Amino acid sequence: MVKPSRRKEMAHRAVKHYEASIRLSCKVFSISETCYRYKAKLSDENAEIADWLLRLSVTYKRWGFGLCFLYLRNIKGYGWNHKRVYRIYRELELNLRIKPRRRIKRDKPDALDVPGKINQVWSMDFMSDALRDVRRLRTFNVIDDFNRGGLAVFFKIVFA
Repeated sequence: MVKPSRRKEMAHRAVKHYEASIRLSCKVFSISETCYRYKAKLSDENAEIADWLLRLSVTYKRWGFGLCFLYLRNIKGYGWNHKRVYRIYRELELNLRIKPRRRIKRDKPDALDVPGKINQVWSMDFMSDALRDVRRLRTFNVIDDFNRGGLAVFFKIVFA
């Protein structure tokens, strides 16, 4: 489907190059004669808005439409309507920018240190389990990393 603005351009081209009548070219391209004759009053201002939006999107890559509009409205003092600015923002296809995901650079992890003798490195851990009669059994385990021997097991039975 062709946009009305593009059909208007094609009608103008048909009138200019092929010397067709305005009425015929409007009928062929399915636009009204009013649309054919319409001239935008604020096209210079639209170009200024587009220029500002392009500059802001290059300077502040992480800003979306909202921050750009607020900057133009509050900092620069332009009184442009947000709907108009957003229409131009979309025409420039700035709303289609995809922010790349920030990925964490992960190096290969260091190899774990292997202890050289007994009682050099200990590890501790909590474990939990449930008995048949709904009581909970919780343990605190201390293990020697060299020989994987259990140094101590502290437990507690919790009634639910």
